[in-house]
Amino acid sequence: MTTRAQAVRRPTLAALPRFTKQINRVAQWVIVGLFVVWVVGNFLHSPAQFVSVLLLGITLGAIYALVALGYTLVYGIIELINFANGDVFMLGTMVTITVANGWLGLDGSQAWYVTVPFVLLALLAAMALCGALNVAIERIAYRPLRNAPKLAPLITAIGMSFLLQNIGAAIWGFNERPLTNTGNSIFPANTLFKIGGVPYQAKSLIVVVTTIPVLLILRYLVQSTKSGKAMRAVAQDMDASRMMGINVDRTIAYTFALGGALAGAAGTLFVMFQTSTRFDLGFQLGLFAFTAAVLGGIGNLTGAALGALLIGLIQAFNEGLSWHTPGSDWTESITFAILILVLVFRPQGLLGEATADRA
Repeated sequence: MTTRAQAVRRPTLAALPRFTKQINRVAQWVIVGLFVVWVVGNFLHSPAQFVSVLLLGITLGAIYALVALGYTLVYGIIELINFANGDVFMLGTMVTITVANGWLGLDGSQAWYVTVPFVLLALLAAMALCGALNVAIERIAYRPLRNAPKLAPLITAIGMSFLLQNIGAAIWGFNERPLTNTGNSIFPANTLFKIGGVPYQAKSLIVVVTTIPVLLILRYLVQSTKSGKAMRAVAQDMDASRMMGINVDRTIAYTFALGGALAGAAGTLFVMFQTSTRFDLGFQLGLFAFTAAVLGGIGNLTGAALGALLIGLIQAFNEGLSWHTPGSDWTESITFAILILVLVFRPQGLLGEATADRA
């Protein structure tokens, strides 16, 4: 028999989810509104500085996007967070310095028609080595654990990260490695053009101009080629794909090769832009790239690129703006705080889709 108290309580409990959604929606708009006010305030405070920092954020976001896509490709197909991807990126920076400066002798004194082909050679070398290395990591470390509990390959991925980091230190040393003996860029420092009175240099343009075609080619490979269709099939159902005649092991290896090649390309662009690298660079940048992949919706290529752009802008805004900015010491805290807020309100990420876990 239903009592009066129960009759009153049930509608109240039923209304709680709707009330919670309304509170979440209000909180989201409040957070977005505060961020917009802060950005607009910085623009009004110093327009030239804002434009300069904005361009830097776009450049950083382009580099992060290449590494983030490696995370999202691997997770999308076998649901593994390949923490070694950041250190594969670090090795890509080291290979670029070895090829560009050590073997080809680029030091910034060459003409552009000599520099550009040599940089392309260094880029291809870094992509080839990092792609092959990622395939070897999958074959040796991850494939034997494919049917193991998910904690086992996750710990293995962390172990591979530390192993690659120490290999980089053993070969190239623990100190910072400059791109050239003088520490300068191999590209001219002259201004190509100005945006709002802010100079835009060649090395920044090269990063963006190189990243966009790479992203378009990757999207074409995944969406329109036979190997890409096999990747999407394996991501949906590995057993069904195997029964339909798809070579699952080869498809996964192909995915790791793509992810490693992207990390190698990012390594080349990073060292061309920053002009130096370190053996432990991959840890922090890998965390940023992984955060970007989760923020945009891990498993979603467009989401990973969007998340990387946002992370690059957040880092640049926090470290480069001057009006009510916490400062560079807070970059990591702010980045992960924003990630937590996004996942609280939208667990699947900005462009991800809520799906059930695969069995």
